[in-house]
Amino acid sequence: GVDAWNSARVVQYVTRFVFRKKSLVLDLSALDSICAQSISMIYALDDKCHAAGVEWELVANPAIIATLAGEIDVQTLPVAGSVAAALAHFADMTRRRRRLLPVMANSA
Repeated sequence: GVDAWNSARVVQYVTRFVFRKKSLVLDLSALDSICAQSISMIYALDDKCHAAGVEWELVANPAIIATLAGEIDVQTLPVAGSVAAALAHFADMTRRRRRLLPVMANSA
């Protein structure tokens, strides 16, 4: 799991994968526990993704979501029920943007 000892290291590792214009899925579904310090890891990832314009989704099992919900408003985080659901969300967002491109080009 992610604990107080390794959460800073996990932040450094995960944020290396934040690339402009790429989507990111943080899959914590295999973890059975997460510490309170991990919340700062999730917020750091959220901040870095927002700064880079990167869409991201958190995938976690119910135990992790319950732990997070005890500390923060999980409604403020992009949470998906599975990696497949997160990828489907990204694909849907891409389709929506592509539909808007011709509309924007015609209005210019």
